[in-house]
Amino acid sequence: MADPALSHASKPEGATGVLVLADGSVAWGRGFGATGTAVGEVCFNTAMTGYQEVMTDPSYAGQVVTFTFPHIGNVGTNPEDMESHGVPGAVGCLVREDVTDPANFRSAGGFQAWMEKLGKVGIAGLDTRALTRRIRLSGAPNAVIAHDPKGEFDIPALIERARNWPGLEGMDLARVVSRDAQEVWEGSIWHLGKGFGRSSRDTRKHVVAIDYGAKDNIFRNLVKAGASVTVVPAQTSLETILGLKPDGVFLSNGPGDPAATGAYAVPVIQKLLEMDMPVFGICLGHQMLALAAGARTTKMHQGHRGANHPVKRMADGVVEITSMNHGFAVDNSPGALGDNVIETHMSLFDGSNCGIAVKGKRAFGVQYHPEASPGPQDSFYLFEKFIASLG
Repeated sequence: MADPALSHASKPEGATGVLVLADGSVAWGRGFGATGTAVGEVCFNTAMTGYQEVMTDPSYAGQVVTFTFPHIGNVGTNPEDMESHGVPGAVGCLVREDVTDPANFRSAGGFQAWMEKLGKVGIAGLDTRALTRRIRLSGAPNAVIAHDPKGEFDIPALIERARNWPGLEGMDLARVVSRDAQEVWEGSIWHLGKGFGRSSRDTRKHVVAIDYGAKDNIFRNLVKAGASVTVVPAQTSLETILGLKPDGVFLSNGPGDPAATGAYAVPVIQKLLEMDMPVFGICLGHQMLALAAGARTTKMHQGHRGANHPVKRMADGVVEITSMNHGFAVDNSPGALGDNVIETHMSLFDGSNCGIAVKGKRAFGVQYHPEASPGPQDSFYLFEKFIASLG
């Protein structure tokens, strides 16, 4: 049944964008960015900064991001704040206010033109509060967003397309967003006025990072912590990984259902655990590490996405403010973790799992993003912990 808070059957004058949910709800707005249509799961992100990093995070593949902060696009865009290049991120975004001209000394161009260049559809003028409430109450819906400068839309056809989209559950998107070839990572973290640093591979511990849809800032933070990094595609074999002679293996973030990606990823991770290879996983990598250790994952009602999520560290009660982006989670209901998994971190919003360690192994993972981008940097110590475990 259509949501009355979002349904507007008749198109208002001047509407050039429309959001159509699978339940038949329709909301009109003003399109910007690329023209055309896109289908995906609608989620919301509560971060007040970093919209460019959010839109280029491969973990958002197959999703439409609703920004709860009303002023998106004000600082423009620049080539340094991209979290990926040439791979899908979010298919589009929904915002409250019209995008204004940029006002920031780092801006190299406006948000509207940048969205158009990347083929992403945007809609402004929506009641993002009503949409966020809808997601919180009823879960993340499938939807189509459309932008036509002439305002011509076939609403029944868009509703049908939204209803026919299968959704993220059971979908392996890691193979879509992963890089195609092995890469030696050379960049380090960014500093104002200096840009990105460069890494040295001399005397550093060697980390092989499996790319399931990784944010670039993860690799930069591994370098900052003292590693040299070689990045390999998602479906890289165990033999190829071991042939690179890693001191440790990193499992990256990424989009889609961990159980689906795990069909080829989990057997590799299980072999690494049997060898007692040091392993560190973030987000999707964390979920697949849990699967490899005998736990299970589940689809969340609304997910966690934002830069202000409090997480409790179980060992000492310290609370970290974290950046998150996930719609699946490791199931931490009674008995679900199994005998080999220790819960190390927990969300203070809803009690969901945010970190694990594997008993007797040098392997751990966190659900959140210690590399931030955007977000707080309370959790950088996790990169240092991983590098220290390499011996």
